Amino acid sequence: MTNVRLGKTGITVNKNGFGALPIQRVPMNEAVRLLHKAFDGGIRFYDTARMYTDSEEKLGQAFLDRRNQVFISSKTGASTAEGFWKDLDTTLTNLKTDHLDIYQFHNPAFCPKPGDESGLYDAALEAKKKGMILHIGITNHRLNVAQEAIDSGLYETLQFPFCYLSGEPELKLLEGCKKKDMGFLSMKALSGGLITNAAAAYAFQAQFPETLPLWGIQRAAELDQFLSFVSDPPSMNEELSAVIEKDRSELLGDFCRGCGYCMPCAAGIEINNCARMSLLLRRAPSAGYLTPEWQEKMRKIEDCKHCNSCRKKCPYGLDTPELLKKNYEDYKEILNGKKF
Repeated sequence: MTNVRLGKTGITVNKNGFGALPIQRVPMNEAVRLLHKAFDGGIRFYDTARMYTDSEEKLGQAFLDRRNQVFISSKTGASTAEGFWKDLDTTLTNLKTDHLDIYQFHNPAFCPKPGDESGLYDAALEAKKKGMILHIGITNHRLNVAQEAIDSGLYETLQFPFCYLSGEPELKLLEGCKKKDMGFLSMKALSGGLITNAAAAYAFQAQFPETLPLWGIQRAAELDQFLSFVSDPPSMNEELSAVIEKDRSELLGDFCRGCGYCMPCAAGIEINNCARMSLLLRRAPSAGYLTPEWQEKMRKIEDCKHCNSCRKKCPYGLDTPELLKKNYEDYKEILNGKKF
């Protein structure tokens, strides 16, 4: 068993975190069974957010009688102190608990600090004094905001996208967290579903003792694979290295990570999936993306208003309208049998 210590929080858990965003897509009884299975298999860290619809409620139901045996982190997307307190109250009610182990600012466009106009960090400090949250963290997709959070010394954890498609900028963030004794939560450790070899993904994370990967889990079959890593963690070898090199050659560059921060779209386009459809078709069973329902979703790209709102909001600086256009052209060719 491999354990991870989340910096100055002192939280030490198995190197498998449960990312609870996907369980919002399954019924309550199925989600509870999945969470119990994860717990019984040795997973002790669970990450959710106010934004993940009923994910918090499902965690609350599952861990009502074992709250003190797990660590739970949640997030607020509030932009004001008033919104912070409203979110925190709702989250604690949903989770059926009186405290959160880690409470994170959810991808803010700036780094909240004491005394700023938002009042967010001051509210978090007050909540911490009251015992409602034990540790203050921040999540982000912007390198500059993440770096500012590290440099500030105000935060105990950073949650940031980190996988074997990451590069020097992300490694620099990781090194900064080590120096500040900040916990590092690896968001999108499977790159939003584009990484399909879980063993390779785990072996990559295993090279960094300070990272806690958060696996987005929705199905028992997915969970079984990660639970097997508790007792038999994969380590890097020639076979897994080859998988990683192949994926990096295919995926590195200007591709949509599916974070969804470009949404909503004024034209109703499901940007976070449509802008990476070419990759999804090649890395998952294609039939599921060629249905009449998906054809209609892709056709909506024709309704693009060219407002560039998605481009402005992309934390990776992608030319999203151009990506949509390219993916749609590729999709039509595949649909008409000219590819594959």
